[in-house]
Amino acid sequence: MASFVLFLHLARPVGDCLRAGPMRAAIASKFLPFPGRTSPRRLMSALDGSLARLGLKTIDLCYVHYPLPLIDVEGFAEGLVEAVKSGKARAVGVANFNADQMRRIADHLARAGVPLAANQVNYSLLRREAETNGVLAACRELDVALVAYFPVGSGRLTRPSDSLGTKAVLTCLADIARAHDASISQVALNWLMARDGHVIPIPGATKPHHAMANLDALAWRLSETEFDAIDRASATVEQESGAHRTPHLHL
Repeated sequence: MASFVLFLHLARPVGDCLRAGPMRAAIASKFLPFPGRTSPRRLMSALDGSLARLGLKTIDLCYVHYPLPLIDVEGFAEGLVEAVKSGKARAVGVANFNADQMRRIADHLARAGVPLAANQVNYSLLRREAETNGVLAACRELDVALVAYFPVGSGRLTRPSDSLGTKAVLTCLADIARAHDASISQVALNWLMARDGHVIPIPGATKPHHAMANLDALAWRLSETEFDAIDRASATVEQESGAHRTPHLHL
């Protein structure tokens, strides 16, 4: 089983493209921990395998994919420190870590002189928990990038919806998209970039024109009025989801 979430069948083609193309690309990969597969030796072995398949000596960013229950997150730090000290990763990060876990692993890394570079979490106009659960605040405090995966809500912001809250967001995004001759996805990405300087969205792309469209979102910025309008529309999604959330039972 692959320990790094750069799937085996993709690593070699990616490496071929890197060697053939004129532009340098930033490469990030994730260590996928399982019970019994959390040691620094396991992480380094997986990293070595990914580097071999990519045909590279180093990658730009090495993540731990998620924390495991009952496993101290500081244990992952030792492997991440070794990845940097060995020169096999230029920077290290985590994914799906809460604010407390971020602080603890950042502190452990800092003792070895290695900064925590990023925390990759699910963040979009349809899922804004990072703003209220302390993760975005921790990113600001620690100067860590919040790398937003599913930045267009797993595609929900690109297709019609029966949800009243999502419809309100889509209507607002569509109006602003027309004003900028842009797509709804580009507006959603712009909102995330304007939300906070620590937020870096990573939209998916299955075709070359998807990647180009994502890049075009960098060519312009929302006005303050447009940002606020989107913010207000997105708040209706939060209220709607809260109204339908199953209450916690205290047993």
